[in-house]
Amino acid sequence: MEAHMQALKLIVRYVKGTLAHGLHLYASSFSTLISYTDANWDGCPDTRRSTSGYCVFLDDNLISWSSKRQPILSRSSAKSEKSSTNQRTKHIEVDIHFVREKVARGEVRVLHVPSKYQIVDIFTKGLPLILFEDFRDSLIVRPPPTSTGVC
Repeated sequence: MEAHMQALKLIVRYVKGTLAHGLHLYASSFSTLISYTDANWDGCPDTRRSTSGYCVFLDDNLISWSSKRQPILSRSSAKSEKSSTNQRTKHIEVDIHFVREKVARGEVRVLHVPSKYQIVDIFTKGLPLILFEDFRDSLIVRPPPTSTGVC
């Protein structure tokens, strides 16, 4: 119970210190859609359930994101990763074939993202402060630009 209260205090302190932060959107002439997805297998110390997350960018603008503790217990990291791509596991094979077809046509590229650049980790696990702040900035969640006072 004490550990939970300490965690709550940290969360409240963080929220209080970042009230001015917001999601910034910028005009762009590109039309690139990029998605990151990951799962933290066996991440919850109390339930051993995995947490999955994703974020989607249109150009440099974050347009969709999610973080969710998975409702079923995964027995391997591979199952945890698959569960994170489709919330209903019976449709995973259809999704895999759909993506494979898009890749074969050259419409989609699937790339491995090294852990140090996996910004979706901000949604799935606790991070060191410097990495958390770097990933938060990559999501374009920042305080508002400062005003110069010049009209």
